[in-house]
Amino acid sequence: MIKCSWFIEISRFVDNELEGAQKEALEKHLGTCVLCREELARLHALSEKLKSWHVPDLDAGFQNAVIKEAVRRDIERGAVKMKKKTLAILVPSSVVVTLLIVMLFGQMYIKRGVQGRLRQAADDIGDQYRFSTSQYEPYYTRESQSVNERKSVLADSKGLWEVSPAEEYRFPTIPSQFNTEDYNRIYENDFLKTIDNPLSTFSIDVDTASYANLRRFLTANSMPVKDAVRIEEMINYFTYDYPQPEAGKPFSVTTEVAPCPWNTAHKLVLVGLQGKTMVTEDLPQSNLVFLIDVSGSMDEPNKLPLLQSAFKLLVKQLRSEDTVSIVVYAGSSGVILDSVNGACKSEITHAIESLNAGGSTAGAAGITRAYAIAKKNFIRGGNNRVILATDGDFNVGVSSDSELVRLIEEKRNDGIFLTVLGFGAGNYQDAKMEQLADKGNGNFSYIDNMMEAKKVFVSQLTGTLFTIAKDVKIQVEFNQAKVKAYRLIGYENRMLKKEDFNDDKKDAGELGAGHSVTALYEIVAADSSEEFGTVDPLKYQQVVVSPSEELLTVKLRYKEPDEDTSKLLTKVLMDNEKLYEKSGNINFSSAVAEFGLLLRDSQYKGTAAYENVLNRARKHKGNDSYGYRGEFIRLVEIAQILDNKNK
Repeated sequence: MIKCSWFIEISRFVDNELEGAQKEALEKHLGTCVLCREELARLHALSEKLKSWHVPDLDAGFQNAVIKEAVRRDIERGAVKMKKKTLAILVPSSVVVTLLIVMLFGQMYIKRGVQGRLRQAADDIGDQYRFSTSQYEPYYTRESQSVNERKSVLADSKGLWEVSPAEEYRFPTIPSQFNTEDYNRIYENDFLKTIDNPLSTFSIDVDTASYANLRRFLTANSMPVKDAVRIEEMINYFTYDYPQPEAGKPFSVTTEVAPCPWNTAHKLVLVGLQGKTMVTEDLPQSNLVFLIDVSGSMDEPNKLPLLQSAFKLLVKQLRSEDTVSIVVYAGSSGVILDSVNGACKSEITHAIESLNAGGSTAGAAGITRAYAIAKKNFIRGGNNRVILATDGDFNVGVSSDSELVRLIEEKRNDGIFLTVLGFGAGNYQDAKMEQLADKGNGNFSYIDNMMEAKKVFVSQLTGTLFTIAKDVKIQVEFNQAKVKAYRLIGYENRMLKKEDFNDDKKDAGELGAGHSVTALYEIVAADSSEEFGTVDPLKYQQVVVSPSEELLTVKLRYKEPDEDTSKLLTKVLMDNEKLYEKSGNINFSSAVAEFGLLLRDSQYKGTAAYENVLNRARKHKGNDSYGYRGEFIRLVEIAQILDNKNK
């Protein structure tokens, strides 16, 4: 955390305690120091906010209990070492009053169930007033302490806080359904009439965050919220038995058609892409920048500690030709390592292990600095990538989704790719991180446990880190002589206009080495009696249907990672019952899709049922080397129990 020695004077300035030369000196300093100006603005904003706060029915002893909790959390982290006689000097009256009011206001929040926000407030206020200047060094240090020393420090604070260190305060239990997690609203794709909309265009999606996130819900015995369920990410969490591409091409294209399991009057069409596999030794040099969120909101076991363990797995996979930089951000950003050789594993690991959480979250500043480091160390023809690890709860500087997206869009033109890793629960900002990954030429994963970390950083390392094709778009043209209507299952956040397919300036998804992409369409035969909305006949143009036995044509556009002009691939799927396949690919992927329809309680779920999902998944489990499909079956069983319990 970057601090200025003038911070203590800013608080006195706000309190109107500075006069004469002191005040003049600070005002002069504010004209040259960005950090202090930001701190002054932050204190003024907080002061204004406090004016509108009202605290009802203060429980006896609450303020002391909360203050003790804030102190205890700092001491347990080994972040501070306080002495009673000097604390009064270091913390001016405005800070004490501010801290007390924030804590008291926290009571009202606790009554509403917002435990995490109170802890964040305590961390933020405390972190803003930690100093390491030589003036106070005899009394205050950031050096880590032993458990006994920390207990001693807590005991030393007894006289100031009037709280016995022996007392144990427990925050009230928070209702499990309360959180500040944020997800984009998903409006499911409708059935479209082929005669009016013969073209379906979308960007590929290799993200898997949604599946790992819903696993987090289910293993905690809770059904996921509907908008956390993105069916395409569920399907693409798994690999399929697609053939490797022909020589000179980055991926193969597979098409299949079979009866639709949840609506026997319809059929399912599968479009599958398989990226070429590469072994780690064959990858080009990597210039990796770890961008790590160390703000106060990351101070939970399933956040920064899990993040540190995950990144250490990646460090073990690094080669001597790779380089690693580490940028961290909280109230401000800083560079921990700058282009360290991948062979220096102990140095990189030590830097990761030394990270501690505390403070507010200046995500945009961290993003800007990480891209600057990546650009400075850019390897032409290499793998240049920023790996952002966060809960997504940005709250300082540029923090709105639209502003962050514009920032990322500017940076992607430098040939630097982005991997976004989500961590934690309660304040997990899925919507923000999904957009950053989508707009930053990258992929998005959610790390809920070490097995997922191993999947991302070991089992599928080449797909995570190395892009073989960028701006990959799919456009399917349906033959209206064969197809009356169709519906793309999932990909709601990836839809494109038909004109975007041939526009090389339009951004689309990236495909990593060894990654597979699967899309499913539910289609209705041309001779079906079903109606899908009617419009008046056109007066000035007539639609002419050309007779053909083709069911559809799949077109794909993609760019090589270092090129700006797209290439085109085309594949035709014939409407021939003899060619209808019921492979493990379409059966297992349809089981995953059906599960997603149930979790979303989709209006298109038809006769979908957990038993049908389980039967098909068990039958087509296939070669489950890593146990991912077996785990899927267990998650379906959990959801079935939870769903039945709620009915």
